[in-house]
Amino acid sequence: MCAVMVITDNMSTRLLPLFPLGVVVFPQGLLPLRIFEARYLDMVKNCYREGAEFGVVSIFEGGEGRFPFAEVGTAVRIVDFDVPEIGLINIRCKAIERFRVLSTSRQADGSWLGEVEAIPNDMAVNLPEDLGRTADSLRQLISALLKQGFTEESLPIATPYLFDDCAWVANRWIELLNLPLEQKQRLLELDSPLVRLELVQDIFSENEKGA
Repeated sequence: MCAVMVITDNMSTRLLPLFPLGVVVFPQGLLPLRIFEARYLDMVKNCYREGAEFGVVSIFEGGEGRFPFAEVGTAVRIVDFDVPEIGLINIRCKAIERFRVLSTSRQADGSWLGEVEAIPNDMAVNLPEDLGRTADSLRQLISALLKQGFTEESLPIATPYLFDDCAWVANRWIELLNLPLEQKQRLLELDSPLVRLELVQDIFSENEKGA
């Protein structure tokens, strides 16, 4: 089953298949997945056929809450779909928007269906001068990868490159940095892209001190 719109008490929600994973992805981010479990094979086939989204929700040890996974996740849409062999599907997804899980139900095959409410995407905020090195470092990283023979299609970062936007720069770094999953989840849940980017720069500064 893929997304179905529901109107409840004047609040627009939708039903979304949920895929609990040990990963956090931000809007406009890319997520490659290798699918082999039967319940998720059926889910991605249906979503790809219908051009529909599914929700990625992080799951980690010690997590406590209403659900066995994070309450805030990200809706993604499949942009590449490949079946290299029977029982295996490789997909590449692009993240669309954050959402909050309001309720869940477990399906007969063990998969999850969630009633979710969209969280508005970050407002465009110009990159302040004092945070400019975060964008410069990201630009240098992308340039270095392209010089090594990567194509734009094979990079872990999708175009367009928005080096002057706080949210885009912060989100791409959080996806790339080797941070604890719980920390990435907390950053996903932050409403301020400026604060998110300031925290990324703090991480850079701490790493430099520890070097």
